Amino acid sequence: MTQELRIVFMGTPDFAVPTLQTLVEHKYNVVAVITAPDKPAGRGQKINQSPVKEYAVAQGIPVLQPTNLKSEVFLEELRSYRANLQIIVAFRMLPEVVWSMPELGSFNIHGSLLPKYRGAAPINWAIINGERETGVTSFFLKHEIDTGDLIFQERMPILEEDDFGSVYEKLKYKGAELALRTVQAIERSEVQTQPQVVDTETKHAPKIFKETCEINWNQPAQQVRNFIRGLSPYPAAWAKLGGKTFKIFKVEALKDAAYTSAPGQMHTDNKTFLHVQTADGAIAILDLQMEGKKRMPVQDLLRGFSFEIAQV
Repeated sequence: MTQELRIVFMGTPDFAVPTLQTLVEHKYNVVAVITAPDKPAGRGQKINQSPVKEYAVAQGIPVLQPTNLKSEVFLEELRSYRANLQIIVAFRMLPEVVWSMPELGSFNIHGSLLPKYRGAAPINWAIINGERETGVTSFFLKHEIDTGDLIFQERMPILEEDDFGSVYEKLKYKGAELALRTVQAIERSEVQTQPQVVDTETKHAPKIFKETCEINWNQPAQQVRNFIRGLSPYPAAWAKLGGKTFKIFKVEALKDAAYTSAPGQMHTDNKTFLHVQTADGAIAILDLQMEGKKRMPVQDLLRGFSFEIAQV
């Protein structure tokens, strides 16, 4: 026997939109959407709506944008929708008074194979740490963040050519499929959960800040490459080269570079290549962005900019 679902959906960035869209297209009753408040963005400080809000408004779904999730005004409005299930994708940490409200619970879609990579940046850290596999997990919320009982998981390989951007794009659709599978199981009362088992191999995924995106050339070449891949295209790894700050988006490790310089030393002909020494070899920078300029291939940069120290 299936249960009649009344769903409240919570999410903000574009990562959450495919899940909401899948629920709508499968005719589920999404009674309200909760997303971040509008905020000014860009040079003109134009008021920006979240991607989730834009989709919800286009579908005629009521949208709530609380600044305080514990506010009695918000809680009363949330109760008024009489939801029996809440689905959370890329949203804020919820207080218990919110996640415990619906009788069927609140479940989250997380971009890792929990309990690995609990935290705000699971996709980034999986790539930075050189993982060959990741995935998505659905789990019921409880007190501590990302610790609730597991419902389903879907695995996905991380390919050698993948970066944060490509894995993010693949996982947002895989997450939508997993959310649909989870909703269908809840609807049929067929959910069997299991607790998360943490061991010494369990890695975490803390929030990433600009200062932690600086490249450390004292690491091995493959580690530097994974760091850059894990932050590309956003928020982007960066380094100071020739006195200028560059965001670096794509590199390759050079197996046969015969440089004997110290880590961080540049090698360039100022025409076609820019190599940087690491702890055990060199990497070729392929795609970068100088401060105040657009992102471009290294050859395009070198047509209009020369490094003072040029070593062939």
